[in-house]
Amino acid sequence: MEFTHTTLDNGLTIIGEVNPAAASMAAGFFVRTGSRDETSEVAGVSHFLEHMMFKGTARRSAFDVNREFDEIGASYNAFTSEENTVYYAAVLPEYMEGVVDLLGDMLRPALRQEDFDVEKNVIIDEIARYEDTPSYRVYEKAMAQFFAGHPLANSVLGTPESVSALRREQMLEYFNRRYSPTNVTVVGVGRFVFDAFVVKVRRMCGHWQPYDAPRDTSPPPCRRGHGILCDPKVLREHVTMMSPAPAGQDYARYPAQLVAAVIGDVTGSRLFYALIDPAIADEAHMGYDLLDGGGAFVTFLSTDAERAREALDIALAEYHKFLAQGPTEPELVAAKNKIASGSTLKGELPMGRLTAVGFDWVYRREYIPLAQQIQTLFAVPAEEVWKTARQYDLTATSTLALGPLETM
Repeated sequence: MEFTHTTLDNGLTIIGEVNPAAASMAAGFFVRTGSRDETSEVAGVSHFLEHMMFKGTARRSAFDVNREFDEIGASYNAFTSEENTVYYAAVLPEYMEGVVDLLGDMLRPALRQEDFDVEKNVIIDEIARYEDTPSYRVYEKAMAQFFAGHPLANSVLGTPESVSALRREQMLEYFNRRYSPTNVTVVGVGRFVFDAFVVKVRRMCGHWQPYDAPRDTSPPPCRRGHGILCDPKVLREHVTMMSPAPAGQDYARYPAQLVAAVIGDVTGSRLFYALIDPAIADEAHMGYDLLDGGGAFVTFLSTDAERAREALDIALAEYHKFLAQGPTEPELVAAKNKIASGSTLKGELPMGRLTAVGFDWVYRREYIPLAQQIQTLFAVPAEEVWKTARQYDLTATSTLALGPLETM
């Protein structure tokens, strides 16, 4: 595989991981904007704007956008997070120009008032559906509790009230502030000709006017606390625990991945054997969220309400035990193999490599081949994993529970 990149005169960056052995190619437009870049007056606008990108342009109606994706057989979608909005598609190599034409055109949307009014109701309905999903609901509220006072506490979807009050003019102003070519990275992965890719991207995006799109990357406060959201309609207790973790720009992200895998991988981890295997909880896993200037270890537990306190105490005991003793060598070998296998299996398809390649560049302005990342991971010693867990103190948790319990 070959990596190459270039920057257009207006500041838009184009990167590519070319793999002649692949049978397909994937393209993505990575916009460095999300809920952390919003003010309270426009809460939810990043996600709402993502929807509006599919509602048509000066050249295409919403029907045209979806029809043309279907005509080239694309697997396509988009997502919005606290920090990024990504538009992507995977196609056969011969449709590279067509998919770039579509994505590039979409990123200069018409933002018609009638489409805005209709889609507003779609967003409000989506918020209601997510509110009916306990795992999402408790995670969002836990983020707000853990990052209180920092933009990372902002809700990605916003609220029904904030979305209802949003005006098209506010969305347009946000778009004009955040969708600068200097804030966009175009990524190609798989079997394609990079020079032809650049020519097509330049034709679609070279005229975009650049401007500053700054972000507050001050370290988040990572507040400790314990909260209860009592909802008798939720039959099980859903508990989210958050503690500080390395930033996405930090080398310590490698040992942090191993901390999360040893303690809380969905199979064969300490939480698995302590909570899932003895049937104390039906879900118990930890993940590592790397962020721009910060990070978090996130543990999720789901259990019968009467066993929720027991499950939480067991999880905390596993944290304390890890801080006292560190990982065993067999645990570390298993964790490394699981991460390496997962990354390799995902990376066999260009669509699976797209976000990894894109976010390496968005967060660190670097390209790291998958083999090198795996090599670096395997070189992390047990002492480094143990040191990272102690440095960020897994026990400095912010805990939030959602379910029928009033106290826990």
